[in-house]
Amino acid sequence: MGRIQETNVGNFVAWVYIPRVRAAFKEWAVVVDALGRGEQVIILRKGGIAEDRGEFELEQERFFLFPTRFHQQRESVLPAAQRRFDEMGLPPTDKLVLEFFAEVQEWRRLESLTEAQRLRGLHIWRDEIIAQRVDWGRERSIFALVVRVFCLPGRVELPMESSYGGCKSWVDLETDVSTQGSQPVLADEAFKKKLQDFRVALGADERLETY
Repeated sequence: MGRIQETNVGNFVAWVYIPRVRAAFKEWAVVVDALGRGEQVIILRKGGIAEDRGEFELEQERFFLFPTRFHQQRESVLPAAQRRFDEMGLPPTDKLVLEFFAEVQEWRRLESLTEAQRLRGLHIWRDEIIAQRVDWGRERSIFALVVRVFCLPGRVELPMESSYGGCKSWVDLETDVSTQGSQPVLADEAFKKKLQDFRVALGADERLETY
């Protein structure tokens, strides 16, 4: 979603498209930090998708990263990420601070724990957390999403609405937020390298879905 805005360009008046997004994906604050620092480009998730006639469909392909305060996240990530967690602390409870948004570039359904473990070294989750996510629910599988993360030109602070609470992955923000002026956290070549690492880990000869 976006809006058309009138702006002055020299002596002329031009109309420009201002991209705006309302969807936000809730993820541990320490993982949002890793994504925002370019340390990883992978999101692992179980729900929040729809499958129609056997075809995979994401609820959203472009979304803000909503950092959450889940208190056990420190013990669920690798030691280096634990140290970073101690440095950054938890996000506030009375407001939502947005710094990044993400665009899905590629995805893969991981059909077993063995397959999920091939991504070891490409993310900050501990092995036992990956195992829990794979085992949760009726199907022993998980989706791996490769996202290109962008840094907003400035922190956006919004009231923490009651509708944002609860155990859910997706929220619709009460207002549109512009992404104009955002910059990718990784340069093109650096992102391509991480994408290639993801593909090689899962088998370069296997079919991957892209957008």
